[in-house]
Amino acid sequence: MARYIAILGSTGSIGVNTLDVIRAHPDRFKVVALTAGKQIDRLAEQCMEFKPAIAVVSEADDAKRLETLLRQKNISTQVMYGPASLVTAVTDSGCDTVMAAIVGAAGLVPALAAAKAGKRVLLANKEALVMSGNLFMQAISAGGGELLPIDSEHNAIFQCLPNNFTQDSSLQNAYLGVEELWLTASGGPFRNTPLDQLASITPEQACAHPNWVMGKKISVDSATMMNKGLEVIEAFWLFGLPLEKIKVLIHPQSVVHSMVRYRDGSVLAQLGQPDMRTPIAYGLAWPDRIAAGVAPLSLTQLTNLSFSEPDLSRFPCLSLAFAAARSGGTAPTVLNAANEIAVAAFLDEGLPYLQIPVVVEKVLNAITESNADSLDAILQVDAQARAEARDLIRAL
Repeated sequence: MARYIAILGSTGSIGVNTLDVIRAHPDRFKVVALTAGKQIDRLAEQCMEFKPAIAVVSEADDAKRLETLLRQKNISTQVMYGPASLVTAVTDSGCDTVMAAIVGAAGLVPALAAAKAGKRVLLANKEALVMSGNLFMQAISAGGGELLPIDSEHNAIFQCLPNNFTQDSSLQNAYLGVEELWLTASGGPFRNTPLDQLASITPEQACAHPNWVMGKKISVDSATMMNKGLEVIEAFWLFGLPLEKIKVLIHPQSVVHSMVRYRDGSVLAQLGQPDMRTPIAYGLAWPDRIAAGVAPLSLTQLTNLSFSEPDLSRFPCLSLAFAAARSGGTAPTVLNAANEIAVAAFLDEGLPYLQIPVVVEKVLNAITESNADSLDAILQVDAQARAEARDLIRAL
């Protein structure tokens, strides 16, 4: 039976890779909604190929332009715009599966809507769990849908856990013997750069990831290892293990995507090419496995696989993320918001690379933690942290 797919963020790298997998399996998947921010020409091409019922953009002018492009080709896709329309794309398109791939806090509300509506949520948006982990897991439970992680690390852990492992039942999980989750990290482009050279890092250098092709924001987060810190918070909510059982290992080759250590001494690892189509195909077709278009991994050509503990003096953002996770409440929301503003300022060449963690730490210290018990409270703290970060950057 075909699955009906809505892709939130269809013009980004996750969205493009998702459509690539879908294109290879036209009998299994039908695209019913596509959303994008600014890449209107690319979205128009996607609509012409996949003919979704709904397409959503950010601004009214872009919606008019997209509509004109589609009408010229006799494509009858309904074009909408604005944040509320992202929720409409989830609730009114007839989808049963939602790829949540909008980067940043903007993706939180439609991802939550998908969870509440009982969809299969393929989660590639970190912020949904970082900002509102408790709310999001409650929404999945209440909606009766499925949550499948698409981040390569969490997808790897999902594949290495027992089938009957559940996020919220420690009693049931006790006999399954899961001891630790090991998230692997490439270490980004600066894992061996002398510390005294980090002060002069440029956005171009930070975005030149050695293994993965990613957007600018996530590439910088990989360089600072904030990305891995956010993934630790995600793993905490996804898999329900205490924070002290979630570890990070630097693995420069990006072949082992993550591991699970069991009580009996076994370590199960998921290996593969550094290609996001593998976890995307796994999520789309689960529990089946389908061809993802990814080249097979040749173990005979791997000369060595190395692992090491991260150096926290080199990666202070990772320490900040663990601290925010331990604090709980709205601290991860503040961490995420301050980091988004700091990274944007660095990419605009207004903030030095080494000031990113400084800004994040100052904002964490400036904002009093509160309970993350409602979406309004979370969004209010998010806005407050962004304003505080902007003020700090202007002062710097």
